[in-house]
Amino acid sequence: MGILDIILLSIALAMDSLTVAIAAGLIIKEHKSAIVWRMAVIFAIFQGVMPLVGYYSGYFFKDQIQEFDHWIALIVLLILGVKMIRDGVKSDVVDDDRSESLRSMSWSTTIMLAVATSIDAMATGIIFVPFSYLTLIMAISIIAIVTFIFTFLGNYVGAKYGDYLELRVEIFGGLILIGIGVKILIEHMWFQ
Repeated sequence: MGILDIILLSIALAMDSLTVAIAAGLIIKEHKSAIVWRMAVIFAIFQGVMPLVGYYSGYFFKDQIQEFDHWIALIVLLILGVKMIRDGVKSDVVDDDRSESLRSMSWSTTIMLAVATSIDAMATGIIFVPFSYLTLIMAISIIAIVTFIFTFLGNYVGAKYGDYLELRVEIFGGLILIGIGVKILIEHMWFQ
């Protein structure tokens, strides 16, 4: 897995965080520094740690799954991609539910949202089992940095331009995940 693949994966995984940050900015209506920094840091930490959890969950079964790990990567990324696309086309009822949970932006709300937006990252961690530990560390770092940036900027965009935008970034993220899964399968099937 190359650096471009990791960056694209990071962007796809950060879409949930971006969406929540835009919604938070839209609801709070201002770019409050303390809330934005707390949200960006906590989201980045969870998004960076969760792939490590997924990696170690899959690592113990490395010898058993080595022959078909590319299929596992495809299936995991396909399921997550379809889920993100489906979430992106859901009705506004979901947005209303999300907005209620964002009103307070307390520590507990922020942590709950960080966990919810990083579940996909945990599942994605298993795709790094066939790669070197250095690749995993690089991926975790990039995922955390991209999530931080997207969360920080998403809050600003939501506060400043949220009323004008109807963003469904989950669809874009889902398509990226599916594309990476297909690329992993093709590389394994034809180039090994």
